[in-house]
Amino acid sequence: MKRVIFIIIALYCFCVSANAQSMLERLGQRAKQTVENKIGEKVENAISNSIDKVTSPQKESDTAQETQEVKASASNADPAMQSAPAQGTWTCPECGKAGNTGDFCVDCGAKRPESYTGTNAVQVQKSDFVPGDIVMFEDKVSGEQVGEFPSKWDLERGNAEIAVINGQQAIAMDQSDSWISPLIIDPVTGDVSKNYLGDYFTIEFDMMYDDRPKDGAPNIEFDIMAPTESRDNEIYTFTWYFAYDNQDINCNYVKSGSANNTDKQGLATKEGIGPINDGQWHHFAVSFNQRALKFYVDGVRVINVPAAKAGAGWFTIFSKGGLRPTYLKNVRVAKGGGELYGRNATDISAAEKAIRETGKFVTNNILFDTGKATLKPESMTDIQMVADYMKKNPSARFEVQGHCDNTGSAATNDKLSQQRAEAIVAELVKLGCDEFHLRAVGKGSHEPVADNSTEEGRAKNRRVEFIKK
Repeated sequence: MKRVIFIIIALYCFCVSANAQSMLERLGQRAKQTVENKIGEKVENAISNSIDKVTSPQKESDTAQETQEVKASASNADPAMQSAPAQGTWTCPECGKAGNTGDFCVDCGAKRPESYTGTNAVQVQKSDFVPGDIVMFEDKVSGEQVGEFPSKWDLERGNAEIAVINGQQAIAMDQSDSWISPLIIDPVTGDVSKNYLGDYFTIEFDMMYDDRPKDGAPNIEFDIMAPTESRDNEIYTFTWYFAYDNQDINCNYVKSGSANNTDKQGLATKEGIGPINDGQWHHFAVSFNQRALKFYVDGVRVINVPAAKAGAGWFTIFSKGGLRPTYLKNVRVAKGGGELYGRNATDISAAEKAIRETGKFVTNNILFDTGKATLKPESMTDIQMVADYMKKNPSARFEVQGHCDNTGSAATNDKLSQQRAEAIVAELVKLGCDEFHLRAVGKGSHEPVADNSTEEGRAKNRRVEFIKK
């Protein structure tokens, strides 16, 4: 009996031991699997991070660069600006880039939609402002060396430098004295141009200044100058007056055939305009169309001069005084803009319309005697249109290109096209155009726009192009 009991106990212990070993084996397998899963996770994360670094190498470098720039500009950046809330973001409708904060997309350069109303956004409302279509000057203030003078600007007096505000580069205009103007070089003389605006132009810029502590703001001027180097030839002077609850922009201007006039606008009374010295970005714009001058703040027109003096040369921005700098970015100067009252698109010539839309005028209606550079009388219609445009826009410069079909040798066509381009330039000079704003270039048959194997194609290739420079 005892032996039987002993055998039963032994069998029981053996079964328990086997089950325990089986359980231990199962637990060991689970532990092993867990470890393998953890290792797999780490390997997968490492691979994913490596792929991210390869496909997006800019992220870490951008962060490091931004940190370095913020440190570099810490001595220049205003504490009130540093503590201001971040500007709202928007998604570009052209390329889909999200997170934009300025007026232009950082990827494709498209302009921010007018309907954008994000937090702390520049509130550009629907208005009659129409930006010019031929850009003469543009500075988004990016890729600059922090602490240096902005590369696209000329210093008239004082000091200005690149700073980083809320993670974005901007021009910091020194509160003691800062007076700057766009650096536009005259291609003929090689000097800084003081004659590039003309009769039809728009100017846009974003500006930020802060007087929330109500301890004084800078004196800011935006001046549109006559086409001369003299500082005394101001046609329009916009001056910002700061009282936190009553902000004014005062416009002194010269009306056609009369003395100086003043148009003072209280911005606090304008619908849709809040404080503009609040440490946030605000959008300012000027539209000039032959004799109509309009000034806009955040899309709202605040000044309208219907009979202003025609023509302008250049512009400057001035800031002085106050306890904090004035900041500037997204500056854009362009030819064209909204039409003058009652001036329809049909009132402008085909040449002017083409130049405004594409920057050039291409015509097949300027004809010559066969094998010669002698203009036919019927050519004068299109030449006169270009002459009229140049006289209305005295700062405009053109390259006059003569093009041939492939009939004859290349050497003959090159020489003939050059002579024909020179004949057109000579005719424009006779009509009162500035010879120094014209350059004749013979292109021969090297740049066809149609098939030279057909008469129709050859007719299209025999053309003259007026390329605006």
